[in-house]
Amino acid sequence: MTAARATATAPQLALVDCNNFYVSCERVFRPDLRETPVVVLSNNDGCVVSRSNEAKALGIRMGQPWFEVRAQAEAQGVLALSSNYALYADMSNRVMQILAREVPRHEVYSIDECFLDMTGLRDLRALSQRLRAQVLQWTGIPVCVGIGPTKTLAKLANHVAKKHPRSSGVFNYNALSPEQQHQLLARIPLEDVWGIGRRLSVQLAERGLHTAADLRGTDTAMLRRAFGVVMEKTQRELNGLACLDLQEVTPPRQQIIASRSFGRPVQDLDVLQDAMSTFVANAGAKLRAQGSQARLIQVFLRTNGFRPDRPQRSASQAIFLPQPSEDSLLINRWACALLARLYAPGYDYQKAGVILGEITPRTQRQQDWLEPSTPPRAQRLMEAVDALNGRFGRGCVKVSGQGALSGWQMRQERKSPAYTTDWDDLPCA
Repeated sequence: MTAARATATAPQLALVDCNNFYVSCERVFRPDLRETPVVVLSNNDGCVVSRSNEAKALGIRMGQPWFEVRAQAEAQGVLALSSNYALYADMSNRVMQILAREVPRHEVYSIDECFLDMTGLRDLRALSQRLRAQVLQWTGIPVCVGIGPTKTLAKLANHVAKKHPRSSGVFNYNALSPEQQHQLLARIPLEDVWGIGRRLSVQLAERGLHTAADLRGTDTAMLRRAFGVVMEKTQRELNGLACLDLQEVTPPRQQIIASRSFGRPVQDLDVLQDAMSTFVANAGAKLRAQGSQARLIQVFLRTNGFRPDRPQRSASQAIFLPQPSEDSLLINRWACALLARLYAPGYDYQKAGVILGEITPRTQRQQDWLEPSTPPRAQRLMEAVDALNGRFGRGCVKVSGQGALSGWQMRQERKSPAYTTDWDDLPCA
């Protein structure tokens, strides 16, 4: 870390946000798309989840169903791509590793956002510009940096850094005078404030609150009575009082869900159980990665509620294991048994999934003489499976029934190659 420590100063939190992240990942390996309007679609190529600036200029909205805009968009030269989650996760890890090298503390907030603690570091603008240049040179991903005394103000500063070209990708809220800060917040609508959004902004507007400055200056007791403690914390953060700490270590999940909408309707139980085995494998790997075990297994199954012309069914069932377990083989047996109970023929099933609950640390085991916990042999087997899948790719080692049937897989007709995670897809220069 080249930046020197300064004397104790006010908190300086930076939010680094990757610009149009999914589209930017695709453009790293397709430089011919730099000037082309590009969108990335959600699961089963359903909705728009990422847009290039060129696509935004054409009026394509975030979350817009692709079938609504497809004809017009393609006539305007828009290229639509399926989500390539393996590529995006790998590129995200590379960006986060670069950012973590330059600051004493950081929090990976999402796949494309990271909070950095820059408190006490000198020349934050120069440091931020160097970070932007380094990430762009080493990964090809453009980022913007917003700096503020709290997470909420850092998010707002990042919003300004993205929207205003004069900022050159970096905006420091702390560098403004109190008058300038008020003028800035008076121009930011409430729906752009972190954690508020469109629905809450409508309720706040009914009370005469329309901008971030309005919210900052309103009565705190009224906010708490009407909207709860979360809104009060948002107001305090807008006033520069930090209520949200950096989480350097991600807390263990209290619930793990693995599910997917199918690429086409599924009617056969065998195909549904094949999908369930894949969901259990993914959930079990996440469970063991955080050193946990689960006692509750819940399975759900449902048809497409947007097809009133077809018979509808939605069902779920749960079971408590006698002892918590992280053994995917055991969990899979119970999950498939529950699925068989839920299954009824004659329906076009659109989605299924498994939920693991009652999660506790693996080290907290209550011994039962009548029902022993996961035997050491099963633990070693799961460790070996995770190690092999971690080294050679997810799904390298799996149960015999997993992946044998292909009728349920997600539709990805426009998916790009796995440029960084599959030897066969490595780009050649």
